[in-house]
Amino acid sequence: MIHPNRRRPSTAAVVVALLIVYVVWGSTYFAIAVMIETLPPLLAAGVRYGTAGVLMLGALAAHARFRRSSEPLERPSLRHWRSAFIIGSLLLLGGNGGVVLAELFIPSGVAAVLVATVPIWLAVFDSALTRRRPSGLVIGGLVAGIIGVAVLLVPVDGLDQINPVGVGLVVMATISWAAGSLYARRAALPRSGLMGTGMEMLAGGIVLIAAGSLIGEIGRTDIESFSVRSLVAVAYLIVFGSLVAFTAYTWLLSNVAVSTVGTYAYVNPIVAVALGAVFLAEPINPRTVIATAIIIGAVVAMVSGRPRVAEESGPAPEAATLEPDPGGTDHATVSRHEEVSDH
Repeated sequence: MIHPNRRRPSTAAVVVALLIVYVVWGSTYFAIAVMIETLPPLLAAGVRYGTAGVLMLGALAAHARFRRSSEPLERPSLRHWRSAFIIGSLLLLGGNGGVVLAELFIPSGVAAVLVATVPIWLAVFDSALTRRRPSGLVIGGLVAGIIGVAVLLVPVDGLDQINPVGVGLVVMATISWAAGSLYARRAALPRSGLMGTGMEMLAGGIVLIAAGSLIGEIGRTDIESFSVRSLVAVAYLIVFGSLVAFTAYTWLLSNVAVSTVGTYAYVNPIVAVALGAVFLAEPINPRTVIATAIIIGAVVAMVSGRPRVAEESGPAPEAATLEPDPGGTDHATVSRHEEVSDH
């Protein structure tokens, strides 16, 4: 939410923050593809989020200890941790974990394009839960999203077929992310949004590591095969994907309109496709271009068609990352859950 008495940020600061969110979050799909070249997918994702969660919670504890204010750092309750594990499981295991596994089968750019459908699922599920008839834009967006997915799957002579297993994993990941986002709206969490996010990342990291262990990733892991390139990708995802871009995103939510911040959802897939093509030699063929245009067009129509008053006040939906609302966080938190996906 934008505070009316807050001094307006400089245009340069807003542009820099937007570029960080555009480029860094768009690059996470490329970084994931590099990470899983030699590292076990779910275990590596678990280390990424678990480490980011520990760093964020540690930074909050250090700040509370050394700041001049006498207000103590809030102690999360068991109820808060339960919510964190549920949200972390839906968003990070089901959501991000699904995308990580999908990139074993499909190009990172295609995964990013499919993740852009999250706002469509959110709108559909929200209509079902509130028993409100979906608007024409929601219905049209859902149909267009299905058509976009179909374009990726339908066999076409002369074009490489997209692996349906990878597409299915991303679709299930987007549904899990949407479900987690809606649950997060009413979950009990600490008043501090940053603390809630740190808890969710830590909890999600734990369940990702547990899931990786259950499917035998530990037994199949050969540490000697780990490449420097993959390890650097994990470090990049921790520092830039989960911390730097997240900080820029939360700052934007407090200083500019949600409609402006939400534009990253349209830019990230383009960045991901471009990086995959340049650095991973992922093909950009007519199938990918058409599907990208259909899916992003559907999302743009749906998001831009929201009532402006509701949009500016906060609750709308992505991208970033992990903060719910009504247990005590602010409206910007809800927007992040609804618009951020893989990151």
